[in-house]
Amino acid sequence: MTRLNEAAVEEAALEILRDLDYAYVFGPDIAPGEPAAERVSYEQIVLEGRLRDALARLNPTVPGRCARRSVPQADEPDLPTLVQNNRALHKLLVEGVNVEYQHEDGSYRGDYVQVLDFDNPDNNEFLAVNQYTIVESDQERRPDIVIFVNGLPLAVIELKNPADEKTDIWKAFDQLQTYKEQITSLFHHKALLISDGIWARVGSLTADKERFMPWRTVEGDKLADKHLPQLEVVLKESLNGSDFWIWFASSRSLKKTRRAIS
Repeated sequence: MTRLNEAAVEEAALEILRDLDYAYVFGPDIAPGEPAAERVSYEQIVLEGRLRDALARLNPTVPGRCARRSVPQADEPDLPTLVQNNRALHKLLVEGVNVEYQHEDGSYRGDYVQVLDFDNPDNNEFLAVNQYTIVESDQERRPDIVIFVNGLPLAVIELKNPADEKTDIWKAFDQLQTYKEQITSLFHHKALLISDGIWARVGSLTADKERFMPWRTVEGDKLADKHLPQLEVVLKESLNGSDFWIWFASSRSLKKTRRAIS
């Protein structure tokens, strides 16, 4: 019999994500200094190589140099507060990065570099990374699972051991609040926060405990089987392909979200 612990919960979450066709990478394998390193330091949050590849793939008519110049704008904002940065990047992710370049006729015209493809979810790269070490202001943290879309960290999953009587879902919530204070850069992008204990809850960046709520549907039009683990319901609906864009799209989509979790 498999012992129930936090590692088992983490592996169960990763298995669900694999079933949803997420690619998977073990965080230490792409850490700085490793043969397969994807970042130059632990302070770097965004997987810039994957972001550059996505910008080139999603914007075939935009000159490569313009797409590459869009990387810093999609990477690191420079506003005073976390919420301001988050909102600015939300707008950028939805609308694209404004660029200007010279066309063949010699004229200069503006264009938008698309960062995420909302119309064709399969054009995006969905990646789950566990044990992703981040260092910021001398604080070292390691979230359980970070979800990257086109190299951008768009969701954080924090897990607790349901067999440990000293921890519960709100310990996971508290851990996320600590992350927001100590590794703020992880939450600059429109991060969806998910915490799990015996139960699973979903909330936005600014949500308090009362707004971290269970997700009650897998297919969107009917309630999920009450015998399904809440973690499975949360992951299969909120992080499943086109439904992921609920968290980035219009107010009409947000109404759908509220129906799903209320």
